[in-house]
Amino acid sequence: MIVKRGSTTSLKVIIFLIGIAVFTLCIYWMPVLTIKDVEAHPGRDYSLYPLLVCAYGICITFSFTLYQVYKLLTYIERNNAFSELSLKSLKVIKKCAFTAIFFIVLMIISLKVISIITGDDAAGPISISLIGIFATSILIAIVDVLLKPLKNFLDKNRYNFIIKFPTVEYKNDNRTYS
Repeated sequence: MIVKRGSTTSLKVIIFLIGIAVFTLCIYWMPVLTIKDVEAHPGRDYSLYPLLVCAYGICITFSFTLYQVYKLLTYIERNNAFSELSLKSLKVIKKCAFTAIFFIVLMIISLKVISIITGDDAAGPISISLIGIFATSILIAIVDVLLKPLKNFLDKNRYNFIIKFPTVEYKNDNRTYS
């Protein structure tokens, strides 16, 4: 399977740009927004910290997933798409997706507790979080669809691998070799 270098390179550039955006979000925007929220609501003591932990957990998981997708594209670019390394990358992507769902569920629980304590309505953020769970579940389904044929292909090649030694035929030679 020969892949054009331009298509994987463009996907790698897009993944790199998304990674820079996530890095900027974690390093700059979340601390700035946290400081603004603390200044705007001085009475809220530490209710924001569980949400920050969940947000950073999701960002770290997402960054690790981007790295695995980048590695997978490198394997595809090197015509090594049907390998154990690709299978391992897909499994790690699937585990990262489950970890992201875990952090989103923790965020929903934190939002619900904060809304009970403060009396605010958290329906909007909770519904956006549920959409995030749905999107991540779709990603898990896609990775599962990719994993099954790849695993079957690797299993067939593993069990059908027969070592054939080359036979040497000598023409115009009547001698017997033993």
